[in-house]
Amino acid sequence: MAKKEMEVVKGLDLKRYMGRWYEIASFPSMFQPKNGVNTRATYTLREDGTVNVLNETWSDGKRGSIEGSAYKADPSSDEAKLKVKFYVPPFLPIIPVTGDYWVLYIDDEYQYAVVGQPSRRYLWILSRHTHIDDETYNQLVQKAENEGYDVSKLHKTPQTDPPPEGEGPKDTKGIWWIKSILGK
Repeated sequence: MAKKEMEVVKGLDLKRYMGRWYEIASFPSMFQPKNGVNTRATYTLREDGTVNVLNETWSDGKRGSIEGSAYKADPSSDEAKLKVKFYVPPFLPIIPVTGDYWVLYIDDEYQYAVVGQPSRRYLWILSRHTHIDDETYNQLVQKAENEGYDVSKLHKTPQTDPPPEGEGPKDTKGIWWIKSILGK
């Protein structure tokens, strides 16, 4: 049976969406270390209407990060279908990689979000806080399942309270990225 097209948020207020989001859970991906903790994204609106994206995670006590940009896939649409572009590998950013970033759900207060993409290979549950209560988490998981995601693949992301401040020791060699590509 063919899966229905995902419903995305309409009328996303990009200004309200900006700021820091903590990854509460996600599908494992080759772009993130398997032992990553305190994973977060910080979005900043640029003057040209695009978004600066800073993704960070800590692995083996070191901070790995990658910076990119996001923009509306169709500027004339009110759907929250964005494209994100990063240059990899992070230690020698020369290869552009573009992906879909669809906001499938955002609460009225812009505190919780479910983000995915059309192939349903990637899924993120995000929050403005490092932890959310079980009831809210289960509601967000249900929203993803309603959009055709196999939520059994979700992996909760460990977060500390308080979260790390500043940059911390950097993984300057991009070892986490290489390990991720190799499935480690």
